[in-house]
Amino acid sequence: MASEGKKGYVIFRDVHGVVRCQDDPEFLRVHQEATLVCPDGMPLVWIGKRRGYKEMGRVYGPDMMRELMNATRDGSATHYLYGGKEGVAEQLKTSLESQYPGVKIVGTCCPPFAPLSPEKVAELQTTLSELKPDFFWVGLSTPKQEFFMNEYLPKLETTVMLGVGAAFDYLSGAVKEPPTWIQRSGFQWLYRICSEPRRLFGRYLNTVPRFLWLLSKESLQKKS
Repeated sequence: MASEGKKGYVIFRDVHGVVRCQDDPEFLRVHQEATLVCPDGMPLVWIGKRRGYKEMGRVYGPDMMRELMNATRDGSATHYLYGGKEGVAEQLKTSLESQYPGVKIVGTCCPPFAPLSPEKVAELQTTLSELKPDFFWVGLSTPKQEFFMNEYLPKLETTVMLGVGAAFDYLSGAVKEPPTWIQRSGFQWLYRICSEPRRLFGRYLNTVPRFLWLLSKESLQKKS
């Protein structure tokens, strides 16, 4: 996409997002209009394998960022970092440039928590019209980053947007990344609850039982 100048955005989807799509038609539409929706959650991978997609694997946002940074160390593509708390995007830029010498990160932005004002939109458009990054990384957390990509990709001079959420915190060192064995166990959600209980406990308390119910309901419908 980047090399051919084909605009598109990539969503890394977990169980929480799948459940939200059942109740929010606009969120579902955003997924349907994405270029890629990748399974970023082991439960989705397990379900896919049971349904016959034997080669299916997890596409983890932070790993995708690492892969693309490494693949473009020759300067063949440029990157822009948009998101994170104050200072995190700049910290991430420093960290990535240290790990992947030669990579071209042409700009960063930590947007306000509130919706963008017309002035902020115009400012971002001016910046992007000068930089024209190939990859525009969005770390706003879900569902904000998905709605942002859907709305702003046509308005900004960039090619591929990727909504990687917590990758900004993990790869910058602001938050400790879960060990690999936890990532593969299917219990990364539990690890995240323990790390950020106030923000995530309610989300997963509602999501996990609902997902299991929807899965059971679908299985029963197929058998009937």
